[in-house]
Amino acid sequence: TQHGGRFRRELSSEFTGQNTSTQRSVALLVTCEHGGNRIPAAYAALFRGCRQLLDSHRGYDRGALVMARALARAFDAPLLGSTVSRLLVELNRSPGRQFRESPVMRLASGATRAALCERYYTPHWTAAEAFVAAAVAAGRRVLHVSSHSFTPSLDGAIRTADVGLLYDPRRSRERALCKRWQATLRTRIPGWITRRNYPYRGSGDGLTRYLRSRFADDAYCGIELEINQKHVGDAGSIAALERAAIVAALRDALSGDPRPFRSP
Repeated sequence: TQHGGRFRRELSSEFTGQNTSTQRSVALLVTCEHGGNRIPAAYAALFRGCRQLLDSHRGYDRGALVMARALARAFDAPLLGSTVSRLLVELNRSPGRQFRESPVMRLASGATRAALCERYYTPHWTAAEAFVAAAVAAGRRVLHVSSHSFTPSLDGAIRTADVGLLYDPRRSRERALCKRWQATLRTRIPGWITRRNYPYRGSGDGLTRYLRSRFADDAYCGIELEINQKHVGDAGSIAALERAAIVAALRDALSGDPRPFRSP
């Protein structure tokens, strides 16, 4: 995996620390655990009659993979993404919880579930942890952005945000970066509402929480980016100008230099 060359410069004190003698360069990792609703042919029979479910927010995060690709491209960062449905295997839950939310896979055999973990789940988690471990061993800090999206309403309740930034409030660098990213998003897209730890808690179960348990606050910063699916068009993509603004806002947050709206 290649580290992002354009991202090797020193970043703002909120992330790298105030003491310049101890500053380290930052490696950015982008992941997308719910990038598609694909069911491989070998498992198609299990999902016969489930097209509507697969196309819903329960099947995947619409627009999340396009956003992840935009971030990875802009920062020249590696992208670990999945296009198989979360209903087949949930890549953003800890071991033992990969199938709990799937009405189909809860009934599947143990051998089938083990094969899915071996093919999709374990490689994703192993690759993410290996990237962080290698970067930390090389003396770098890691910023991990996990790209997601959320349905505009759930169980009749309207979600009151355009963007959510999820983090563990006990981790000082995650907290500081999300506050700055929230502020720069307001500058870049004034009409959007950005909320922190909404519509979910950033300390909840998932890949970022696992990596926090493996790496200290000064080595690893895990942020989940959540975008309201009302901004995802019929083609399954967030508008290019809005993607560019989100990327630019992150760049501003890291550099400490918010500027008027423009593409990054």
